[in-house]
Amino acid sequence: MVDNLSREKRSKVMSSIRGKDTRPELAIRKLLWKKGIRYRKHDRTVYGTPDISNKSRKVAVFIDGCFWHGCNRCYKEPTTNVEFWRNKINRNKERRRKVKWRLKNLGWNVIELWEHQIVKNPATAAEKIIYSKKSC
Repeated sequence: MVDNLSREKRSKVMSSIRGKDTRPELAIRKLLWKKGIRYRKHDRTVYGTPDISNKSRKVAVFIDGCFWHGCNRCYKEPTTNVEFWRNKINRNKERRRKVKWRLKNLGWNVIELWEHQIVKNPATAAEKIIYSKKSC
């Protein structure tokens, strides 16, 4: 299959995709705030810069896009520039594995949510954070 966009146009489209404040993130944060759960967003002082965190309770939440983190359920490998994307997704997975390992060794409760979980049922996804063993 051939990409219907030029290489330059595809690059521009992909680079314009948000890394912060995505719709799934905003949905979860809105629900947490409504329930009185307080947090920091994208706190660079927490290793791995989680999407949502609470240092005093040592809770780190990562909201992963299904494409960018290679969700086993949703990820469909691109048909163009396959080697580049395969390497990129594998690096993302490896980096997340290392971040989770380090945070857990530091005593943090690490919660990972997938984009499809939040889109399907944001309330259930938010409850995973609210009712975690060390809730925000």
